Amino acid sequence: MSYAAMAGEIPRNKLTGPLRRASVKKNVAAIHVSGKLTLLQRKLSNVLLLNAYDALATQPTHRIDARTLCLMIGYNSNDMDTLKASLRGLAETVAEWDMLGEDGEHEWGVSALLSYAKLKGGVCEYAYSPALAAKLHDPKVFALINLNIQRRFTSGHALALYENCYRFVRTGSTGWWELDLFRRLMGVDGSPYYEVFKQLNAKIIKPAVAEVNKTSNILLEPELRKMGRTVAAIRFKIKENPQLAMLDMDDGAGVRQGAVYDRLRGLGVSDRLARQWIAEHGEDYVGDKLDYVGRQAGVKSPVRYLTAAIQQGYGAEAEPVPVPSEPALAAAARRQVDDEARDAALEARETAVASERRARAARMARVREVAEARRPTQRDADKRLFLSGLKDTIEREEFARLGWGSALNARAIFAFWEELEPDIFADL
Repeated sequence: MSYAAMAGEIPRNKLTGPLRRASVKKNVAAIHVSGKLTLLQRKLSNVLLLNAYDALATQPTHRIDARTLCLMIGYNSNDMDTLKASLRGLAETVAEWDMLGEDGEHEWGVSALLSYAKLKGGVCEYAYSPALAAKLHDPKVFALINLNIQRRFTSGHALALYENCYRFVRTGSTGWWELDLFRRLMGVDGSPYYEVFKQLNAKIIKPAVAEVNKTSNILLEPELRKMGRTVAAIRFKIKENPQLAMLDMDDGAGVRQGAVYDRLRGLGVSDRLARQWIAEHGEDYVGDKLDYVGRQAGVKSPVRYLTAAIQQGYGAEAEPVPVPSEPALAAAARRQVDDEARDAALEARETAVASERRARAARMARVREVAEARRPTQRDADKRLFLSGLKDTIEREEFARLGWGSALNARAIFAFWEELEPDIFADL
């Protein structure tokens, strides 16, 4: 089984319908108590919801090509066993909501995340219970979960933290969560090990915050509230990550395939700035400004002039058409240079991340190859020996489910096999 995150963005030109969107509306209630999901299950849940979202209120069942589903969650494999196990996990996981109903009455409910799922003829068919479908489709409370960002996560706890924090980005803080609730959000409630805050902080909070800050479009800073010497609650201060904020732009409608985007790029506008303008102002507005700049005679720097026109609203009907000052044009030019520098830095970072993931995927494949070549009794002994070295309950549970394909234990797996077979990765 090859368990690897696929590098780069999802190629939306190969997708159809709602799958072309970059973000899925995730109901706050579902996010808030989504249960003990693995990283793969959490990603799978989001993609299935994205695929079904438009028809949640009108269709009892939904279908998606199984290979497309694997592509969307970053699971590059022809082995359907892991996909089946993840679907089974969603059907066995309980979603619980606790919120105000439409009539103003307090409402509590519980449902399996999926009422059923099946794979047949290369197609995945699945359904939600009617009650859960209504909650998932509720437009009043939702968070936008960016699927390109989702694919970058390597830890289920980090993705769970991101989902629960991202909807508060505009307010700047999650508000206080009692530790019992926080453990539920992270899927570690019921584990005596994580009842001790020192262990919860070392194994869950610090690694998850570090990955969110490194991987996503937001930055988190935890704050603790104590009762005496005991930590009673936690909240997270949230701000946008300026280096990765561009990943939150929704180009699911095909921005890069649009005529306005092509005109901007042809004029010399950076990819990031072109998408930012279209996301903020819309194609019609930006197209009007392109037309306006094109009508001006003697423009020496079209990109500078266009920047000023977009920001200042030059060219609107029944308004005087001011000529942008040299300082304004110079400031626009500096912003263009800064944008191009950020684009270059982000591209270099993404290339490095993609390279690291390819190397990791190759190592995982090599481990599988070497492990399967050993005698059956030796394979069992290898697994028991590795499992005996895992102290964390979550790590042990994931290895029990996924074996050598456990992404959570990747580093420990590589170190284990390098000790058994010193040259195992020598040619990679």
